[in-house]
Amino acid sequence: MGYVLYYAILELPVKCIEVPKLMPTATQKTTIVTKPPAQRDWVLFDASGQVLGRLAVKIATILMGKHKPTYTAHIDTGDFVVVTNCRQIKVSGKKLEQTTYDTYSGYPGGLRQTPREKIFKEKPEFLLTLAVKRMLPKSPLGRHMLSKLKAYADSDHPHQAQQPKPLEV
Repeated sequence: MGYVLYYAILELPVKCIEVPKLMPTATQKTTIVTKPPAQRDWVLFDASGQVLGRLAVKIATILMGKHKPTYTAHIDTGDFVVVTNCRQIKVSGKKLEQTTYDTYSGYPGGLRQTPREKIFKEKPEFLLTLAVKRMLPKSPLGRHMLSKLKAYADSDHPHQAQQPKPLEV
């Protein structure tokens, strides 16, 4: 309180100092997609000799569109993925013999456990589809993303007209 009285008695003019801008402020621009892209790319993966989980991560990334700079979480910006030679996928360790997939009917005693080895012999593309499905969002958007995955047990696929670009893994 003494300082206020001191300035009031002396009646000194108060100077306002303007601080110059030290750095120019540049605005960063973020692209937010509001509509899904009209044109999507087609990507071809050869799954022969690839490890199941590591391949599924790369496929899920492309299906979601995270590899693009225009990725937006609530809009499907991903590409179509064609996977061939699912019969030659590798599974590390003893997971092929030890892992089981459970389905439940809803009734008492309705639990069915199917070994991974049996599924791999009957439908090898189902294993890859299930691994990718569990990496996508659990919502209607995730189910739409999964519909862009086309997996085939052998090297033949009916998507030659789309001219998928082969991607090295």
